[in-house]
Amino acid sequence: MKKRIHDIELFMKYPHEVQSEILEDLLAKGASTEYGAKYGFKDISTREEFKNNVPVVAYEDIFPYVERLMQGEQHILWPSETRWFAKSSGTTNARSKFIPVSPEALEDCHYKGGKDLLSIYVNNYPETRMFTGKNLVIGGSQQVNQFDRNARSYYGDVSAVLLKNLPLWAQIVRTPSLDIALMDEWEEKIEKMAQHTADENVTSMSGVPTWTIVLLERIIELKGAKNILDVWPNLEAFFHGAVSFKPYRSLFQKLIPSQQMNYMETYNASEGFFGIQDQTDSQDMLLMLDYGIYYEFIPTEDWESDNPKTLTLDEVEIGKTYAVVITTNAGLWRYKIGDTVRFTSLSPYRIRIAGRTKHFINAFGEELMIENVTEAIAHACAKTDAEVANFTAAPRYIEEGQKGGHEWIIEFIKGPDDLERFISILDEKLREVNSDYDAKRYKDIALEAPMMHVVPKGTFYNWMKKRGKLGGQHKVPRLANHREYLEDLLEMLEVV
Repeated sequence: MKKRIHDIELFMKYPHEVQSEILEDLLAKGASTEYGAKYGFKDISTREEFKNNVPVVAYEDIFPYVERLMQGEQHILWPSETRWFAKSSGTTNARSKFIPVSPEALEDCHYKGGKDLLSIYVNNYPETRMFTGKNLVIGGSQQVNQFDRNARSYYGDVSAVLLKNLPLWAQIVRTPSLDIALMDEWEEKIEKMAQHTADENVTSMSGVPTWTIVLLERIIELKGAKNILDVWPNLEAFFHGAVSFKPYRSLFQKLIPSQQMNYMETYNASEGFFGIQDQTDSQDMLLMLDYGIYYEFIPTEDWESDNPKTLTLDEVEIGKTYAVVITTNAGLWRYKIGDTVRFTSLSPYRIRIAGRTKHFINAFGEELMIENVTEAIAHACAKTDAEVANFTAAPRYIEEGQKGGHEWIIEFIKGPDDLERFISILDEKLREVNSDYDAKRYKDIALEAPMMHVVPKGTFYNWMKKRGKLGGQHKVPRLANHREYLEDLLEMLEVV
């Protein structure tokens, strides 16, 4: 672990050299593939030539190649044999995505990220006793690829792909058993996980905050406990990711009432492991630069462009929001992952997740990002003694006699002391953190105050179940620049 900390310090010190070496290595390995031949990888020697000769792509652009891989063809996107695919439905597209996971991506990216997470944790907390117990992991579901069983290709949520391929030593220190962790019926899975792990010595947890809460509450109920420390007195760490932790921090502090509990954020997606919170006093994540991933970033004004301008690390600026483009050791070449980040430091490169390129509301020029919303929600909760389970928001379009605005559906764990005050504080905070929103709200000229529907506990769970999207890899869409999700929820509530 000490050696790895030294390696991390090296890429922090020499980020551009490390990224240049990675691009050179990726191009050399990809030159023998069908994709590499098509775009002349062997003749590319600079990052400028790479930008000029290889297009920026979305999933729809590479799906024909991925489909052939899933049917057993090889050497299309990457020279190594690719048999595993991370299934990602996303939250803005109903169609599932299947992301190639090469042997190199498993070992040199995903597993390396997991090892680095532990190395950084131990470096920050040298007195840890985490390894005296087990790590609770909420996995996804792994299935045989239905396109062609003879192809011997497999898919599942990225967590399930990782669990299925873990070495024996890693299986020993985790819980629950693999047969439970890989169940695909989510309600039964939560119940079995609760029963199986309640009597274990769990010292750390890894997962998505929303689904971890569901599991912890069920375990507390099963054991008749006041909080989870009555069940797992040695619990000391929660490694979390996928959704913002801000709205859930106060609830976790109630479920786990300990000043010694440590929380670490990770940025681990189907496409790769990108970031780790490396400081104890900040939620910023260190961008991991030696995982076989070459990074580019699209400025806000080019997100919708067919041929977007991209920036390399030496060109980004602090405070600006960028869409992430990656080239990886799994054969993703200049691939738009759909996430947006904001740099908080350039030496070393640290980031915060800003949201999704399609997770925003900009119906009136307000450019409201998920980062703005999670900060405002957390602030309103703190001021009104509320706790939020889930929420989504969408534009309410201008009609005759009615100005535009934002319409919210929100599910509270604990309601605010005054709902109107909650809405007012939320609105005020959004105006404070987003100047475009503030300008549109000025004297209600373009935007009226938010409209909010408070729904019963379990509403979002039932909605996700109705859509077939229960599970750790599926997230409630927080913001949408359309009304599809909001209308579907409202319709479901009317039926009930």
